[in-house]
Amino acid sequence: MAERSLTKAAHNLALTQPAVSNAMRRLRETLGDDLVRRSGQGLEPTPRANALWPAVREALRQLQETLVPSPFDPATSTATFILAMADATASELIPGLLNVVERDAPGVSIRVVPLSTRDPRRLLDAETADLAIGHFPAALADLTASAQSGGAVSYAHQRLYDGEYVCVMRTGNPLAQGPLTLKRFCAARHMLVSFSGRPFGFVDEALTALQRQRRIVLTVNQFFTAGRVVAQSDLLTVLPRHFVRVADVLNELTIRPLPFDMPVVHVDVMWHKREQHNSAHQWLRSAIAASAKLAFADDAA
Repeated sequence: MAERSLTKAAHNLALTQPAVSNAMRRLRETLGDDLVRRSGQGLEPTPRANALWPAVREALRQLQETLVPSPFDPATSTATFILAMADATASELIPGLLNVVERDAPGVSIRVVPLSTRDPRRLLDAETADLAIGHFPAALADLTASAQSGGAVSYAHQRLYDGEYVCVMRTGNPLAQGPLTLKRFCAARHMLVSFSGRPFGFVDEALTALQRQRRIVLTVNQFFTAGRVVAQSDLLTVLPRHFVRVADVLNELTIRPLPFDMPVVHVDVMWHKREQHNSAHQWLRSAIAASAKLAFADDAA
């Protein structure tokens, strides 16, 4: 499955090719499936093999970690880690994480990819990212319910910090004059930061509970874009308060508290449990937690 070649697989296993072929034959007879077929210059897995592979791969990895754990030395490692998060989250965490990497792990590389979902379990399953960082209320509620009912939980998470959302507008916006009431807020034209492009977010959920709604005329998929657009228009948007502080547009914007109650926005890091005892992964999680603590040290003080 990994090499798409009997010859390469035999080499990695320190076996002869006939030995690997015989093992494959026995496996086919046991499972009643071809498992792999010739395709061009290599082998192509059957649908049954693709369905079996994630569980087999995880079992092999756990066995490897148990029998021959590989220690992680940040000072000499050249590992690459992939983190999925929104730009607002990255603006808070990456500067501190970079300091940790440059000080303790100069050979390590970090890749930040956009977070396009409020439920990162699929991308963690597919190993598209080592960690996902963001606001995942529905996914975490589902994990909690599954654990309470005795179901298997394949993911772990850790709280990094709590965020507060505020209404943001350009300083010259007419709504910047006077109090921002619920009526004025709902009557305004709004921009929404939406990873999916869907014009409905958790602010709209809160308004629906009040039997109110707002008009969203624009969606964007980045908080930095939202800050720039609002600074040059009469649209309102809702952004994390900490992001406005670090986005270098504070002098162009006016911040107002939301005119209705909003639940606290928890920012969590989530990972697949197959990485729970991986020493490199443990180091990464510790480095990110330290970065979050440093980023919000002033607020704690």
